[in-house]
Amino acid sequence: MTLTLELAEPDNTVAARIHPAGSGALLLDASTGAFDNDVQSLLLSLATKLRQRLGKATSHEVVLGVNNLLLTFDPLLLHPREAESLMRLLWESVTPSRRSGRHLDIPVTYGGEYGEDLQDLADGAALTIEEYVRRHSAAVYTVACVGSMPGFAYMTGLPEELSVPRRSTPRMKVQKGSVIVGGSQAGVMPCTAPSGWHLVGITEREMFDATQDNPCLLAPGDTVRFSIKEILA
Repeated sequence: MTLTLELAEPDNTVAARIHPAGSGALLLDASTGAFDNDVQSLLLSLATKLRQRLGKATSHEVVLGVNNLLLTFDPLLLHPREAESLMRLLWESVTPSRRSGRHLDIPVTYGGEYGEDLQDLADGAALTIEEYVRRHSAAVYTVACVGSMPGFAYMTGLPEELSVPRRSTPRMKVQKGSVIVGGSQAGVMPCTAPSGWHLVGITEREMFDATQDNPCLLAPGDTVRFSIKEILA
């Protein structure tokens, strides 16, 4: 496949680095350190434009990450140099995504057996459990990307005073539905698996259902509120 590249006036001044990731993949890294929602919006637009330009003929996949984007392709159908040129061209002209995601409410039972870190998190932020829960549930979170395990959404928007480094030693088994925080992000476990994030509670909402046409509950650009179902001691 040969791509015809049209020159465009650069609209986007955010620097990005493109690295090979094997013989059939390229990683565009636009990170500047801390997570940047504006950069993520540009990447969301880039993902859409790449899918439109490449169509179905190149056996490609576009994977949105945290301030980065991975493009995989068949190098026999699309030469890596052509893929890189296309990524650079589209990145230079991309504008922030105007995609309006859905808004979802996720009810949470805070504390108890599945929120065993809640007291320590509240103490570390110099807050009561009730105030920690109020701030956690009052925030509006944005899904940056979905990855690491099927249906796991990396959500930005955790209040700065609730940010906390991930555990130095991950737990080997974190229950499906666990509502968790790590660094400056929040999440919900879509399945029972290891995790180094901190446990604040649990929800009954299914984050991943393989029987559905769209198995992941959340998608990049969606917004989320965690509502208080109950607070357990």
